[in-house]
Amino acid sequence: MATTSELQKAEWQQYFDRIARGLVGKRAEIDVESLEIGSQVEAEWLTLLGISYEPREDILSVMLEGLNHLIRRPVSVFVDVEFGQLVSLAVTDNDKVRHIIKLRSALSLPGAG
Repeated sequence: MATTSELQKAEWQQYFDRIARGLVGKRAEIDVESLEIGSQVEAEWLTLLGISYEPREDILSVMLEGLNHLIRRPVSVFVDVEFGQLVSLAVTDNDKVRHIIKLRSALSLPGAG
């Protein structure tokens, strides 16, 4: 069962610092939505390299293989957690653009490892 909760801005840096290591290697899809552009896929199931929030710059960075997605001046962060694992984030920035980051485990190939 998924639980959605809003993170308070004061806890963003600590939250992302705490969970970032466990997310490395997962696959991420990023959808960007706004009234002006509609809904667009920014990244389609790329390998996640890291995620962090820098309060001095007021930027949430989602680093993917081949793409660094920057969310400037975020105003809200909602997280969906399922069975203790983060499965998605919905971040709205100061321009009312919504960034939806969906996460899933990388598929293991038979005989890999």
